[in-house]
Amino acid sequence: MGKQGEAHIVWDWNGTLFHDNDAIIGATNAAFAELGLEPITLERYRAMYCVPVPRFYERLMGRLPSDSEWQIMDEAFHRHYAEHRWACGLTAGVSALLAGWEAAGRSQSLLSMYGHEELVPLVRGFGIEPHFLRVDGRTGPSGGSKAEHMVRHLAALAGVEPARVVVIGDALDDATAARHVGAGAVLYTGGSHSRASLEGAGVPVVDSLEEAVEEAGRLAA
Repeated sequence: MGKQGEAHIVWDWNGTLFHDNDAIIGATNAAFAELGLEPITLERYRAMYCVPVPRFYERLMGRLPSDSEWQIMDEAFHRHYAEHRWACGLTAGVSALLAGWEAAGRSQSLLSMYGHEELVPLVRGFGIEPHFLRVDGRTGPSGGSKAEHMVRHLAALAGVEPARVVVIGDALDDATAARHVGAGAVLYTGGSHSRASLEGAGVPVVDSLEEAVEEAGRLAA
């Protein structure tokens, strides 16, 4: 369990610890192809991405997808992603950063909007699971916000005070979820959003996870 009063990082997974941009873009374009939509580049994806995900599709389609269209696209996305995630790896330096934070006597956990049953064996396969107090993935339907998941995640961490928590992620939704529980946030530019998009969140924006950890230590001091 967390030590009372110590700084705690809640890490995001996709686009943060897990460098899966290629799989995400491929899966997104596979979903678009199901409805005959043109593929998008990583740059356009990072400029337009938002949650809930149907709103992202609305930005690109000019309208919200219908319920049936959303189901088709969501199923295509997850099917394609599951096939291609195995070619992706951890972001450079992750193992050393996790070990260093732990060695400093601080705690950390992982909360992702990737499905829990798929997330846990993936994290375990990289040998980093022991660094985390908890590893939680999404339960329930995809496409929503992380905020309520963050409430449940922190509630399950005995001794971790929200005021000493810093969320490190690559999406505006990570900052929203942090704010929802009274935690700090640091946003990383290597994932789903452009720097210009992230800077609108009003929290520190960094270009490396090393910088993110340094900022987390400062914010939680």
